[in-house]
Amino acid sequence: MTVDGDAAGGVSGQGRSDGRGGLPQVAVVLALYQGARHVGAQLDSIAAQDGVDWRLIVSDDGSEDEGPEMVRQFGAAHPVRLIDGPRQGFAENFLSLLRAGAAEGLPWLALSDQDDVWLSGKLARGVAALRHVDPERPALYCARTVICDDDLNPIGLSSRFRRPPSFRNALVQSIGGGNTMVLNAAAQRLAAAASAEAGAIVAHDWWLYQIVAGAGGVVVHDPEPALHYRQHNANLIGANLSARARAERLRQLLNGRLKGWNDLNLAALGRSRGRLTAEACATLDHYAAARRGPVWRRMAHLRRSGVYRQGRLGTIALHIACLLRLI
Repeated sequence: MTVDGDAAGGVSGQGRSDGRGGLPQVAVVLALYQGARHVGAQLDSIAAQDGVDWRLIVSDDGSEDEGPEMVRQFGAAHPVRLIDGPRQGFAENFLSLLRAGAAEGLPWLALSDQDDVWLSGKLARGVAALRHVDPERPALYCARTVICDDDLNPIGLSSRFRRPPSFRNALVQSIGGGNTMVLNAAAQRLAAAASAEAGAIVAHDWWLYQIVAGAGGVVVHDPEPALHYRQHNANLIGANLSARARAERLRQLLNGRLKGWNDLNLAALGRSRGRLTAEACATLDHYAAARRGPVWRRMAHLRRSGVYRQGRLGTIALHIACLLRLI
């Protein structure tokens, strides 16, 4: 299913670094499923982006509401392409969108959820943060968000991370929401190729952080918020910003949830091992070895892996989880 006409699929100047008015060209990929309630506000915020020449690809994963029709109407005035999703869940929908977006041949690609509201300079900021990177080196931008309730009333800011992004962090923690991410062309090519072999993953944004960092790419985390992130349970929103909620996340780390995530993450990264640097492969091997064998051997491999979470308490909890064979 595609939206017909030039407004739908007419992406000109593929492969050029600049588009309309000399502006950077950005392919925006949006995963849609039953999103009619909020997608209109998100589409409007994409239309309001300053300083870029954007094209939008929307992958509908089987919606039965008015969301696809809203996209069609939006496409009457904007460059939009509406395609059918794989109907295998949100993560696979985004992986298929990464391949579709990379095929556009534009120098920049941004991921979009269906229910946020972007700040007007979001895309331009992401591009500016990555412009200095060698175009042959994969690069990924992500940012903080303004956490809001269902009516977009601000509740607070997402976490500000003090330690640098790296593969050693990516193995055990996701620090950037996919809704904030911008990729350069090299990262697009990497993600498109690796996504075809990844198999099941925990989440597309966590996997992107892992594969870009593991391949020796650059990851930039912007301490300034890029969008209003709508969470749909007000009680959960408040809890997520509290010490109580941080304690709950650590409890989940210690109850074996990370173990299941590791099963998926390590399998996916193993299928793309040939794309990782030698250093990343060594880290991966040590971390995998920290999951088996006697306790002294597990703890030794965990130390050698160098993995860390952004907070000191989280890193301590990770070591306790290893001690209890919960990773």
